[in-house]
Amino acid sequence: MPTLEDIQQAADQLQGRIHRTPILTSSALDERFGGTLLLKAELFQKTGSFKVRGLLTKLLRLSPEDRDRGVVTVSAGNAAGALAWAARNAGVPATVVMATTAVPAKIDAARGYGATVELVEGDLMAQYELIRDERKLTGVHPFDDEDVITGHGSLGLELLEERPDIDTVLVPIGGGGLISGVALAVKLVKPEIRVIGIEPEQADVVSRSLAAGEPQKLPTARSIADGLAAPVCGTRNFPLIQQYVDTVVRVSEEALLEATRLVMSRTKLALEPAAAAPFAALLEGSIHLEGTTASVVSGGNLDVSKLVL
Repeated sequence: MPTLEDIQQAADQLQGRIHRTPILTSSALDERFGGTLLLKAELFQKTGSFKVRGLLTKLLRLSPEDRDRGVVTVSAGNAAGALAWAARNAGVPATVVMATTAVPAKIDAARGYGATVELVEGDLMAQYELIRDERKLTGVHPFDDEDVITGHGSLGLELLEERPDIDTVLVPIGGGGLISGVALAVKLVKPEIRVIGIEPEQADVVSRSLAAGEPQKLPTARSIADGLAAPVCGTRNFPLIQQYVDTVVRVSEEALLEATRLVMSRTKLALEPAAAAPFAALLEGSIHLEGTTASVVSGGNLDVSKLVL
């Protein structure tokens, strides 16, 4: 299990390489939800999402031999762009495996950063493993990896450095990489802080895993919040979620859409639906603000092709 020292080392490695994202406020949202809400704006991060924290950390810790082989990951989109960007800056060849149904803007972003994009159908993880093994590439899992977890933990440390008065942290959940890193960092520094995870009802692999007592796999996982539609819960992420996350709640597709519109209209932040998951839970009443609450606005890679008249 990663330690606080591991997370601090990752934060030190990332310093100067990525953005220290701002914490924003909105009086309109405070009034709407009846409390003090802070927005950790990771949509302003390099590549438009938090993913670059963990994937750059992983890349920086690879051996020269593993880098020379080239790297490959599997992604709904944000991890693809993050790995492509990190690999380009490190001079490492990168391949990303994505579904043919992935958001076109996210496919274009990965290609724009110089990665080879393989669009596949069926079981993404099986296709990823096949490409990795056939081409003898170094596999980089987008969330089920200790280096990735510690890199995401840097976000938790940033939150506490800037706002040590936080009482609760709200984190969107896909496969568990972000929440396991943030929860670990936050709880190791201030165990009394509540950490709440939010995932779509139609991609609730973490809730099912917690109920079963072990990581589960969904036959399908589709959501308007494509960044949260992970079909599996990471085996390294699961015990951290069990130990350090206080509550996990699920939200409907309707609430995700309404929350995205609400936050965009009140804050003018172009967040993607995955980043709106905490606000969806507030809208549905499964979460209530108590004290000072920070919500991780995890990304802003919208499918702009749908913004048409």
